[in-house]
Amino acid sequence: MNPIAKRTISALTTAALVVLAIIYAPTSWIRPVFAVLLALAFLEFAFLLKMKLGFGLKMLLPALIGLAVLGLLSSLPAAAELHGKLMMLYLIAIVKISDMGGFAAGVSTAKLMTGGNHKMCPTISPNKSWEGLAGSVVASCILSCCFIPITHFIWCKALAFGVTAALVGTFGDLVESKFKRWVGVKDSSTFMPAGMGGLLDMFDSLLFAPAVLLPFI
Repeated sequence: MNPIAKRTISALTTAALVVLAIIYAPTSWIRPVFAVLLALAFLEFAFLLKMKLGFGLKMLLPALIGLAVLGLLSSLPAAAELHGKLMMLYLIAIVKISDMGGFAAGVSTAKLMTGGNHKMCPTISPNKSWEGLAGSVVASCILSCCFIPITHFIWCKALAFGVTAALVGTFGDLVESKFKRWVGVKDSSTFMPAGMGGLLDMFDSLLFAPAVLLPFI
């Protein structure tokens, strides 16, 4: 199976499991489970720091920065506690669908355009393109509008959330990509299913989005 098919199948399977977990799990379980996942993601981050810097005081500042960034994700369960589980699912969905839309648009335009597509940050993430970003925005906006019966947003607010989710999600992805290039790894770990990378790779686009979007719900 080619890498694109593996990545697509892994992403769809993980998405289905996340949707089922959010819908059927008691709301009181969400924060503790999420806290465990964030703790594991931080351990993954700390391990990569140790690979780069060794163990010692020079790890302290980047570890604190990483902890602060991952800490922004702790606002995500608040969406379920304040607005219901479906609103938490909405925030995750519009960010992650922007990933899929960007990936699909980037791969397609790279093949169809003469000379390939227009790279966004080739030194940080060689596969990121402006065409992919456009695909991210379109996919996120479409899904955000599909959630209007649940969110009760007006159209312009739904579209604003879609655009913001795609832009902030892309920024989070680039931040994590920069970190991985600095450390010198392709995936944050190798224990996840094929094509998924590690926990940091799964969380990258969500790093900043919940903290940015939640206050405006």
